[in-house]
Amino acid sequence: MTKHRIYTTSFSSVYPLYVAKAERKGRTKVEVDEIIRWLTGYPQEELEAQLEKQTDFETFFSEAPYMNAERKQIKGVICGIRVEDIEEPTMQEIRYLDKLIDELARGKAMEKILRRA
Repeated sequence: MTKHRIYTTSFSSVYPLYVAKAERKGRTKVEVDEIIRWLTGYPQEELEAQLEKQTDFETFFSEAPYMNAERKQIKGVICGIRVEDIEEPTMQEIRYLDKLIDELARGKAMEKILRRA
């Protein structure tokens, strides 16, 4: 079975799209980074190193220091598919991130995005 092409796409090629989506809606790169750090456990320096290395999505998520256990609370539809129903673990992690960025762009409060409230 062939892997989906997102797995081999560099995270750094999609990252500016996350930032642009957030900024179009009045949000910031700082908030995007906070979401990524919350989800993956990367400190800011390591996140920037991953971006500089042009790490692919599969490696980005497999090398994450820790995936936040609270991510299992992320529910909803992204790209027409419910994130909680995605069976392939790496694809689910990618879609969790997509969903969090969508929530940011829709104006949701950071406390709610980061499942603190």
